Amino acid sequence: MNMTSAEGVALVEGFIEQAEIRYDIDVVVCPPYLSIPKVREITKKSSVKLGAQDVFWMQEGAFTGNVSAKQLSEFCVDYCIVGHSETRGRFGAMEVSESTLSYFSESEETINLKIKSLLYYGINPILCVGETKTERAAGATDEIIRAQIKGALSGIEPAEMYGMVIAYEPVWAIGTGITCDDEEAERVCSFIRDVMREVADDDVADIMRVLYGGSVKPSNAKGLFEMPNIDGGLVGGASLDASSFAAIVRHA
Repeated sequence: MNMTSAEGVALVEGFIEQAEIRYDIDVVVCPPYLSIPKVREITKKSSVKLGAQDVFWMQEGAFTGNVSAKQLSEFCVDYCIVGHSETRGRFGAMEVSESTLSYFSESEETINLKIKSLLYYGINPILCVGETKTERAAGATDEIIRAQIKGALSGIEPAEMYGMVIAYEPVWAIGTGITCDDEEAERVCSFIRDVMREVADDDVADIMRVLYGGSVKPSNAKGLFEMPNIDGGLVGGASLDASSFAAIVRHA
């Protein structure tokens, strides 16, 4: 939840000018809902693709304040983030009162419904998974991630998963400045691929893009992207600066 629509357009324009837009990788920007129409006008003139930050699973109805996949499809949205740690109420750096955490009540069931709705409209989901600091300390990282993936993809056929993306975002590294070291990020992303072999099949697991998200910045992007099972980054704060985001893209 950053920037006005005008500020968002200026950011994307500045990024496109600075980045060597390459056709061997995919670059996606996911602005707030209100900025999507204007950012779409900018991205359609480039190779940069458009995404959304969240979605509601019903097509229409008495769901005040929500936005559906049907509405996103009108603006040719290519990707949509689902299950982000913040919509799950799992914050790395807490910026809200703990008494309000019940507002952020995302569950595996609602994530699953969102993914099915996006797939119906041909929008590629970017599924976020990851553990908290407490869960990591308890040695539960793999258990948590396996449960998140299986819950989110329940009832979805392997043939529907080829365009999906999974992003590993250790909650303890989001907005904290702490980054998971390259080797551990690689281990978890490799584990995610193994879980996909259980949930889908080898073809999906091999083709699916697995991203790392959690304080990705120009200084650590190169090392992360060199890992064999890390296909890119889900970039947060660094994407709010055109030069930083362009530098990260150049490392891909």
